[in-house]
Amino acid sequence: MQQFFAGPSQIKENKIYLEGADVNHMKNVLRMKPGEDVRVNDGIGKTYLCCVSAYEEQTAVLDIIKEMESDTELPSRVVLFQGLPKGDKMEWVVQKAVELGAYSIVPFAAKRSVVNLDEKKAAKKQARWQAIAKGAAEQSGRGIVPEVHMVHTFTEALKMAEEMDVILIPYELEEGMKETARVLEDIVPGQSVGIFIGPEGGFEEEEVKRAKESGAHPVTLGKRILRTETAGLAVLSILMYYLESRTA
Repeated sequence: MQQFFAGPSQIKENKIYLEGADVNHMKNVLRMKPGEDVRVNDGIGKTYLCCVSAYEEQTAVLDIIKEMESDTELPSRVVLFQGLPKGDKMEWVVQKAVELGAYSIVPFAAKRSVVNLDEKKAAKKQARWQAIAKGAAEQSGRGIVPEVHMVHTFTEALKMAEEMDVILIPYELEEGMKETARVLEDIVPGQSVGIFIGPEGGFEEEEVKRAKESGAHPVTLGKRILRTETAGLAVLSILMYYLESRTA
């Protein structure tokens, strides 16, 4: 069933009023007609089963049939700190990270990042990434729209991660799969987790050292070298399995 998000101001009594691009998507892309069911989430934990009542100019009016608690979020807040990749790879990372349950995504510029964004370009990119996160959240039935932050420096990203319970940094020079398995298995539902992924050229040793000093656990993802757009999603997939299997 198709899902949309609506802010508190759009929910009044027993009706929800969708506006903007959502209306165009419903009418002209999905071709939804009055009487069809749709799911709407308020972004803070409530999901509403609705029925399309009518289209009024630039507004879609929905009747609320049933209110439910959202149960699609991971039992831990997992933040993906992603080193800026080249081209449009970040769009793919954002989309898939949202589908896998990331709570938020923080792009950062590492020493080996080849992408340099000025303030104007960074703001434009962030808006694009946030729109992709919203679409992915709707498609995957998320209870929230994960925030995609503005591009940080590596120092800013480390500072942001210091308050998290667990920080992971996959590193191609790290060895010891048993130790990596132990670190991952020790993460329990309720803990906040940060995942640091380097850009195409990986992290410099000095960056890994600084991450360790901030409390990060270096981990290995096996004998193969994963691309930057694959590594974070691999960790998210593993965490999704461990966390959800313990709350099933």
